[in-house]
Amino acid sequence: MGFTDKITSLHLDILREIGNIGAGNAATALSKLLNKKIDMKVPNVEIVSFDEMMDMAGGSDNIAAGVFLRIEGDAPGSMFFMLPIEQATNFIRDMIGDETAQLSEPYDELSLSALQELGNILSGSYLSALSDFTNLSLYPSVPALAIDMVGAIVSYGLIELSQVSDYAIVINTALNEDDKSLSETVKGHFFLLPDPDSFHTLFESLGVKLDD
Repeated sequence: MGFTDKITSLHLDILREIGNIGAGNAATALSKLLNKKIDMKVPNVEIVSFDEMMDMAGGSDNIAAGVFLRIEGDAPGSMFFMLPIEQATNFIRDMIGDETAQLSEPYDELSLSALQELGNILSGSYLSALSDFTNLSLYPSVPALAIDMVGAIVSYGLIELSQVSDYAIVINTALNEDDKSLSETVKGHFFLLPDPDSFHTLFESLGVKLDD
């Protein structure tokens, strides 16, 4: 039996609940930052192969805005938040109040700082929810920001690891501002890549053993 064959709807329901708590925390923080109502939802959570993860982000050659951090503590791993450039640009324009802001070279520091702050808020909210739900001690590294091909961002984030999990937990995220239409919803992906032993640690902390 392969690893993914052991994943049940219960596992995914638990991860989705964690995602929804993280999304709620992030929406509250972003609402305060932007002084407007922000709604965040987690339409679904998936566990996918490494190759499928790359495809979900638009393919390894697709240009994206990405924030990467390492998770240390009881269940080490890596976390990525990926946004298409167009959607990241629109959100940054709202954050800094500049309709001409661009996420293209030459990069301006204000836009990059705003994108970094968005990544910090979102990744911190999800990691905090995961830590609270599992009662595990999980500590984020300082997030790194990159605007590059998806494959390059992921490779950069994982380059120091001697062992990389073959699977990723994907938390699909829909982020919408109160004064924007649904067609302008920002859709991003959280990719959580637990180190090989951490999958079992995470699920056992939730009372669900993958070996059952």
